[in-house]
Amino acid sequence: MPTYDYKCFACDYVFEEVQKITEDALTTCPKCKEEKVKRLVSATSFHLKGGGWYASGYASTKKDTSKAGSSTGSAGSTSSTTKDVTPKKAPSTSKE
Repeated sequence: MPTYDYKCFACDYVFEEVQKITEDALTTCPKCKEEKVKRLVSATSFHLKGGGWYASGYASTKKDTSKAGSSTGSAGSTSSTTKDVTPKKAPSTSKE
């Protein structure tokens, strides 16, 4: 169940409440009992980690063998994952 953040605008009390998505938003402050509570927009705690749903669940795993003998070779392929990671030499800071 999701956790929602609320703020009472009568006493400035901020609190969290675990509720079903189908439940109505709270209106009464648990601290001062005033009906001036509003649900806040907050960052979600839902994170997707790993290879990703597209790469593991929906991407085609079949290789196209018709291009294996073509003259373009690997020059025609594009890859955004390959990067040059060779360290560059820092400029010398010593005074001569």
